[in-house]
Amino acid sequence: MPGKYTIKPDIDNGIYHVFNRGVEKRPIFLDSMDEGVFLSYLQTYLLPKDEKQLRQFLTDPSVSSKQKDRILRELQLNNFAKKITLLAYCLMPNHFHFLLEQKQAGFMEEFIRSLSVRYVMYFNKKYRRLGGLFQGVYRGVLVERDDYFLHLTRYIHQQARGRPSSYGDYLGLTKTAWVHPERILELLRTAYPGTSYAQFMGEPKDFSFIQPFLLDDD
Repeated sequence: MPGKYTIKPDIDNGIYHVFNRGVEKRPIFLDSMDEGVFLSYLQTYLLPKDEKQLRQFLTDPSVSSKQKDRILRELQLNNFAKKITLLAYCLMPNHFHFLLEQKQAGFMEEFIRSLSVRYVMYFNKKYRRLGGLFQGVYRGVLVERDDYFLHLTRYIHQQARGRPSSYGDYLGLTKTAWVHPERILELLRTAYPGTSYAQFMGEPKDFSFIQPFLLDDD
């Protein structure tokens, strides 16, 4: 039987809590370089791609052949800047969490597949291994109530415990161009006037009321 949430309602403008982990719960990030590569892939997929400028570089005689090879590879990559909005994320040693919105049904599947395949190719080459890295199909649950989005970001950021995450963007300490906390922070201002996100993070940590939107083994 398919695992819980491996089959997801696939709708336009759907917001999902997405999760995947390493096979047999093994680490998928062994050092900071692995995390950095994964984040760089997110950036490449989620920032708009200026194809016109990239093609101009290909005709520039001052651009090296190595740089042109990189540009050609980038042109061939899928781009999800107008398809996926990443609201929050965290990377753990053996899994990751995303809260994301897909603009049209099917975009999330395409995005996660592109990201996962590319990262597995990197990981297997670096560590001279073969086979799958992730434990089957990624899992995700559709979140249909606005009042839960805010609490899901708190859950995701508390999982991070200092690891790579969007927490700094929510505190205003960083500004990651491909992370979009604006909608969630507006919900905070409406639901908890005068409360900062840092103060909200310090509230009681009872997540039982958002249990339907959490995933197996979270």
